[in-house]
Amino acid sequence: MDRPDLELVLAVRQHASLVMAARSMRVAPSVVTKRLAALEAQLGVRLFQRTTRSVSPTAEGDTLCERAAHLLRAFDEVEAELRERQREPSGPIRLAATLGFGRLWVGPALAAFQARHPGVQVQVQLTEQLPDLAVDGFDGAIWLWNAPGDRAAEWVSRRLATNQRVLVAAPAYLEQHGTPGTLQDLAGHACLVVRENGGGPGQRFDHWRLQARGDPQVKHVPVQGPLSSNSGELVRDWCLAGHGIMLRSLWDIAPQLASGALVRVLPGHAMPDADIHWLAPYRAQAPRRIRLLVDFLAEHFRTEPWKPARRSPSAKRAPPGSRRTP
Repeated sequence: MDRPDLELVLAVRQHASLVMAARSMRVAPSVVTKRLAALEAQLGVRLFQRTTRSVSPTAEGDTLCERAAHLLRAFDEVEAELRERQREPSGPIRLAATLGFGRLWVGPALAAFQARHPGVQVQVQLTEQLPDLAVDGFDGAIWLWNAPGDRAAEWVSRRLATNQRVLVAAPAYLEQHGTPGTLQDLAGHACLVVRENGGGPGQRFDHWRLQARGDPQVKHVPVQGPLSSNSGELVRDWCLAGHGIMLRSLWDIAPQLASGALVRVLPGHAMPDADIHWLAPYRAQAPRRIRLLVDFLAEHFRTEPWKPARRSPSAKRAPPGSRRTP
């Protein structure tokens, strides 16, 4: 049995007619009749029931057709991959990414990838709501969390980089109000709360889930403060102006930490739930341009370029444990 035999049985099943199958294959009907009879003789089973009005597959014919469809798809994918390897990858890539991380980090990375592969056209939609990737026609997403539970079985996921949300404040705030030495001390400080993504049912913004380095237990810490917003950028501005302590992703505040405009608070604790992932609808074989992009992003973010190279001198000068109640 070879590839033309597989194409033959699929054409017969599709058209339910030897004559129509022959027409679709651009051969004489007698050729289809003889080839089908020879294949049935070779396999020792009857693949199709023929009447004067229709042709329908037997149980064995259905089984062969299902396997034939799978094998032909595999043939096509192998041929496409081999052809693609002989030339520079080309074609569109449609992506989704979160607004802040997409603008600050994904955008420059994609520009570098496109410069390396000029035949690829990259389209990026920045959004705070993860789309239904397959339904909305996206090849993938660069997202700050893993696939949601209802999509975990339908999507593929690859972690591109680790990331943490950390506690930070402006030196001026700590000089005026003191530096918390324990998680319990946060109750006496103005905590700046981000209320992102509309606040789903049961979502608590007045509790920060913090984990000590090396401790698998996550502690739920109640916080309060006079200022909160659905805009992380606005909360960051308040923090820089010295209005309180905030919990923010390292990637978002890397320049401010490096310059000393913000310093870590309780640096042994973090909220380790904001890793960066590649999410995509499942497909047996992704196009080469997609595979190249994912590998490029994984290498680009492998070093976590937003991670401070060293602690700021300002952070070292912050009072280590003293705290004055506001």
